[in-house]
Amino acid sequence: MSTSKSGILRQKEAVLEQYKRKIDVEEYHIIREEYKIHSIAEDNRDINGLMSTLTDDCEYILVQTGQSWKGKVGATRFYMELLTAFPDIDFQLQNFVCGPQGVYEEAHVTATHKGTWLGLAPTDKNLEWDVAIFFPWDPEKKKFSGERIFTTLDARELDK
Repeated sequence: MSTSKSGILRQKEAVLEQYKRKIDVEEYHIIREEYKIHSIAEDNRDINGLMSTLTDDCEYILVQTGQSWKGKVGATRFYMELLTAFPDIDFQLQNFVCGPQGVYEEAHVTATHKGTWLGLAPTDKNLEWDVAIFFPWDPEKKKFSGERIFTTLDARELDK
């Protein structure tokens, strides 16, 4: 994946902006509450609850593949596909960090591959993998602007 010089500069500016954010106790509590709402909604398969925690222009990025889902329409599609492909998906939280930049979590995941995921047909395999997810916080909109998902699940393994 090639990145332009201007794209690299914009990313550097965005990271510096995150770095400079001041810790605000009230905002910290808002971020934690939005994360709780998001997590509970995901556990309950509540798409509307999940969308309530996201900005309209959110973006979900699967870092390993570069695939992305944009806006609430895209985020809804991401969750519908994920929860259909893995109807018994269980995220066992391992680590959690919350700050003015957003939330970072690590989880161990178990699930059975029952539906199409990333274009791959269901295998009925019982799977285990780990994820690290960053939920960037939009301080103006007071919502998460999506997720950056790092996973040890290699989709090519599902194709075997």
